[in-house]
Amino acid sequence: MHLIAIGTLASLIAGSATIFGAVPIFFVRKIPERFLDASMGFAAGVMLAVTFFGLINPAIRIGGIWRTTAGILVGMVFLIIMEKSVPHIHRVAGVKGPPVHLNKIWLFILAITIHNFPEGLTVGVGFADGNIRAGIALAVGIGIQNMVEGMAVAFSAFREKKHVMQAFLIASFTCVVEPIGGFLGSAVVTLSKSLIPYAMAFAAGAMLFVTSEEIIPETHSRGHAREATVGLIFGFIAMMVLEKLFS
Repeated sequence: MHLIAIGTLASLIAGSATIFGAVPIFFVRKIPERFLDASMGFAAGVMLAVTFFGLINPAIRIGGIWRTTAGILVGMVFLIIMEKSVPHIHRVAGVKGPPVHLNKIWLFILAITIHNFPEGLTVGVGFADGNIRAGIALAVGIGIQNMVEGMAVAFSAFREKKHVMQAFLIASFTCVVEPIGGFLGSAVVTLSKSLIPYAMAFAAGAMLFVTSEEIIPETHSRGHAREATVGLIFGFIAMMVLEKLFS
């Protein structure tokens, strides 16, 4: 039970980094899109490194290649179902999911919520096998990614003519789902250790889908693909080093 509590708390702290990322909206009214795309590229690189070093590698080590492959595919299918079932909006893909009468901001919040669930799941799973150092590395990496995402959401909301406080609250609200994912991830695998490789691979598949389907295309959509790519590589390296330091 203490691992469930630790995993849930860690995912809550990592999710709360979104709030800190949104704070600059009180001091700056506009951020260059070039900088924003480079920052989101950095976040994508962190997510990819988390996926490979924090989830896929240990899943293969614990459960072998075929269990890991199965988990990744199930995670991918789960995100595809969520994308089709939950109405949301992305700058590149437009409105997705079933038709619904919601404004653009709520659709954007739902999109970020879909993304944040596998992030919380990742942190929860990271602590479930009792490797606290590895779990901390995952939580720190997800927290860094969330700070960038919080900044992006806040400024996107502000561009939609929302008040500064509204933009801040909208960005902050998107982190609510992460501790739920953290609790579910840590609870499931703590109750059944045999599920650890499947759960890690499931989270990896979901993270890979989100990064490739939405985040990377988003960073390339405004003509700053080079900056976004450089940011991605730096983010990948930063998380790779962090994983090594905590291993």
